Amino acid sequence: MQSRLAPSDARLNPRDRQLLAHARYAQASIPENYRRHIVDYSRREQPGTILVDTNARYLYYVLPGGKAIRYGVTVGEEALAWYGVATVGRTAEWPDWIPTAEIQARLGPYPKRIPGGPDNPLGARALYLYQGNKDTLYRIHGTNQPEYIGQAISSGCIRMTNEDVIDLVDRVKPGATVVVLPPGRSA
Repeated sequence: MQSRLAPSDARLNPRDRQLLAHARYAQASIPENYRRHIVDYSRREQPGTILVDTNARYLYYVLPGGKAIRYGVTVGEEALAWYGVATVGRTAEWPDWIPTAEIQARLGPYPKRIPGGPDNPLGARALYLYQGNKDTLYRIHGTNQPEYIGQAISSGCIRMTNEDVIDLVDRVKPGATVVVLPPGRSA
């Protein structure tokens, strides 16, 4: 059983409204199955856990009572995908993006820092994934390319629509567990 969660501007702050109103990217038509839904959830993760099913291109935020919010996501290309267990080390609103040396070599050239805003690849929010006290350099973040939701084309991070990542960050607590399933394994 699933029910679609209607888009809501309630979680958008004034800065979100201003920046999203002036986004230069095209508003994408996200397929229905990749829109935000409340779904039945039978796995054993505790409420407040994030699970990413890289095969199906879904992120689940586990709720009490055998339910979860399911969001459509873009995941990393096969050779670039990260998987494992991490925690949310921190979150950021309209974060700056600092391209890694690997990104610069593979996709650059980029400036050393791209300020937060609708043109920034990290979008409206970012959840920074840590293992222990170490930043994995992988993120769950918004995107300025919503047309790719449901695909495997990123450099390893998990991308969500800006509206969905705002919704997720408003729900997640620092230290929350994040489980990213390896390719070939589905929820």
